Amino acid sequence: MANYVIGDLQGCLAELNILLAEVAFNPSRDHLWLTGDLVARGPDSLGCLRRVIALGNAATTVLGNHDLHLLAVANGIGKPKIADKISPILHAADSRDLLYWLRQQPLLVEHALAGNSGEASDAQGFVMTHAGIAPQWNIEQARTGARSAEAQLRSSNYKERLAQMYGNEPDYWQHDLSELEQLRFTINSFTRMRLCHKDGRLDFAHKATVSEAPDHLVPWFTLREDHQDPPLIFGHWAALEGQCDVAHIHALDTGCVWGGCMSMLCWETGERISTPCPVYA
Repeated sequence: MANYVIGDLQGCLAELNILLAEVAFNPSRDHLWLTGDLVARGPDSLGCLRRVIALGNAATTVLGNHDLHLLAVANGIGKPKIADKISPILHAADSRDLLYWLRQQPLLVEHALAGNSGEASDAQGFVMTHAGIAPQWNIEQARTGARSAEAQLRSSNYKERLAQMYGNEPDYWQHDLSELEQLRFTINSFTRMRLCHKDGRLDFAHKATVSEAPDHLVPWFTLREDHQDPPLIFGHWAALEGQCDVAHIHALDTGCVWGGCMSMLCWETGERISTPCPVYA
């Protein structure tokens, strides 16, 4: 049995299938983990959704910002972006089932292997989100925030919550935030975060590479060095090209849809496998 983790699909079904074939992925034996953004700029977002769903319990994904945008557009809340190729999903015969499935997906997942004592060991497993974990949060706070936001997105008033998730404020976590502010901060940190101010405040004005970032901004993961984190896996930030210089934090979005490659990490061996991609976006 092996656990394989793949960065953002962004509708690139052919590349997903190439990587799965490369490792002879067997859903009765292996498990696939996906860092979110199953849909958007690539040629076959509909196919990606169907492929992942067909894997059943052999696949685990988290929600990315493009996944949430699809849900907002489908519910008349967000405006479609010209570059997003999500129309086939909205007009598919199984659209309602696909969107319902997507809305049930988590913001944070964990994989823990049994240690020598038989108990789950964080040191051997990992935590995965789409964009990362907010600098102010420890792992337990991240779990709590994720579960709360997931419950709201799955609730009967999910349309209202989707409408309320847009906005860049608040940019800093505080315990006295309103329920709406907590939801927005949680979704932003899990699905949109890249650079932060050195005091941990989130910044959404800059999407540059680390070397191009203003001096007052730093990657979110450099602000987690004081936390006792298990290994963290994230996608979202294609400009990193899969590079992260903080131990035990793994960046997996290598920009397939932008003409980079799609990357897969075998968790047990640490081996990375990539397949090149044409420019789709």
